[in-house]
Amino acid sequence: MRKSPRLSLNNGVLIDQLGFGLYKVPPADAADVVATALSAGYRHFDTAAMYGNETGVARGISSQLDGHPDNGGSGEFSPALSREDIFVTTKVWNDDHGYDATLKAFDTSMVNLGLDYVDMYLIHWPCARRGLFPDTYRALETLYREGRVRAIGVSNFQPGHLDRLLQTAEVVPAVNQVELHPWLQQEELRAIHAGLGIRTEAWSPLGRGQVLADPVVAACAAEHHRSPAQVILRWHMQLGNIAIPKASSEARIRENLDIFGFELSDRDMAALAGLERGQRTGSHPDNVN
Repeated sequence: MRKSPRLSLNNGVLIDQLGFGLYKVPPADAADVVATALSAGYRHFDTAAMYGNETGVARGISSQLDGHPDNGGSGEFSPALSREDIFVTTKVWNDDHGYDATLKAFDTSMVNLGLDYVDMYLIHWPCARRGLFPDTYRALETLYREGRVRAIGVSNFQPGHLDRLLQTAEVVPAVNQVELHPWLQQEELRAIHAGLGIRTEAWSPLGRGQVLADPVVAACAAEHHRSPAQVILRWHMQLGNIAIPKASSEARIRENLDIFGFELSDRDMAALAGLERGQRTGSHPDNVN
């Protein structure tokens, strides 16, 4: 069963607020990881052409669509999922910017994923110095109008990138997926998104694990008898972010989803807000071209 609440995007499409990220999941492992996550209750999966695991994601999803042995260990047969139950995001890579190249890249991703449509398609990085992202986004708008994608958006766009995009875009991005965690809270971007009707989606929502050892996080986790990861993911949910944590073990996959049975207090939220230090664990968008 679906465990995450869903949020409405600016075109009315619903997206699970807590999804499953597949960055650095090896292609050979992706099918099993996705199948385990589906069994745990995840319904939103985030991949990308660059990850090289779209085909594995497809195998993991297809293994669940016709009924499947329960991956929780009971040996019971679980009811089939339908395609409509699952939200799949993929992204166009930097090498494929430009209108025609993006359409071709999308066709390749569709073959890899084995799907009739993708729920959301994103520009992975703006690559601003190349200056092609407005044409790339125009291709996304074409795919959206053709019904091949249900929503389109961007990833790693800074305020200046959004300003430039919206000078020519006809469809406001549904999301901007950016690095976001307690050490990098992106307050300015989140405010801009709120004003434009763009959902904020957090990649590296746990700061690639580095934030888990923060003493403030640890103290909050101890108070709530939860793990540090659960506290941070709950913080994202209460901020209204979409978050896509990655996990490899079944125990961690299930733990990350078990965050809807407790709530952080205003004091907790203020303490976590105080952790902002502008510290990235990944690249700055201006340095990716």
